[in-house]
Amino acid sequence: MTTDRIASPLAIWIALSLVYVIWGSTYLAIAIVVQTLPPLSSAGLRFCIAGLVLLAWVAARRGIRVGREQLVGAGVVGLLLLVGGNGFVMLAERTVPSGLTALIIASVPLWIVLLRRMAGERVHPSTFAGVAVGFAGVAFLVIPRGSSGELDLVGVAMLLVATTSWALGTFLAPRLRMPRDGLLSTGLQQLVGGVVLVLAGGAVGELGRLDASVYSMDSLVALAYLVVFGSLVAFTAYSWLLQHAPVSLVSTYAYVNPVVAVLLGAVFLAEPVTASILVGAAIIVAAVAFIVTREGARQRTTRAAARAAAAEAD
Repeated sequence: MTTDRIASPLAIWIALSLVYVIWGSTYLAIAIVVQTLPPLSSAGLRFCIAGLVLLAWVAARRGIRVGREQLVGAGVVGLLLLVGGNGFVMLAERTVPSGLTALIIASVPLWIVLLRRMAGERVHPSTFAGVAVGFAGVAFLVIPRGSSGELDLVGVAMLLVATTSWALGTFLAPRLRMPRDGLLSTGLQQLVGGVVLVLAGGAVGELGRLDASVYSMDSLVALAYLVVFGSLVAFTAYSWLLQHAPVSLVSTYAYVNPVVAVLLGAVFLAEPVTASILVGAAIIVAAVAFIVTREGARQRTTRAAARAAAAEAD
């Protein structure tokens, strides 16, 4: 990340608020979309449109130059994040409340820690303790409701696939050859993911069952919201923040988004917010906040040590 460019605190907090609210609200929008629209095809349409817009913007501003390895890297990440991640969220939210979905997806940082350890990286014991607490929060939310029949276990299984796929894509992104231009990389990821989602929708028969007469205006507006705000506005704000604000501050979206999602689901969809949901949410959010904060401190310490070593070498 480069932080040499000067940005006012007000601009940073405006951009951060956009990411907080918009990305937190996408779970509500998805729940409304899947009420009447086919989940995979609508997700594919969303990302195809957003990807084409981003690529057109990049082409007009500075041209598109991408190597084969970079294209493959962006494609792999797009498949993991958007097909495996968002695609299964779309399928799951047909039966799982949007707020609970957001809380389960909030466990992505916990899975990333496990992937880092599997890759041979050293992980501090306290970080593992945070992971254990976070997964206990997920279990606290899911197991009692699943055993009582209150929660659709197939939908929960889809969310676990989405969570692990999103975590794997996030883990691999900095380890693969990707386009250096963030907008170009995201445009390619969204276009690849969108095309595959449309094809997947066709493979399961969604395209053969298209019937515009059953599509509600609410679902269409929600889909437009996902394209414009979820995939374009919020991501642009996020990309800008990565260049102008500390990563530790930007990463706070990971534990603010689920809180926003739970509140919006309760207000607009009358999703129940029980005491057990609040307790489970508090456990997960606290664990994710601890891990994000600790990892941010670790990264700062590593960079400081590297700068000190470089200074001594000079």
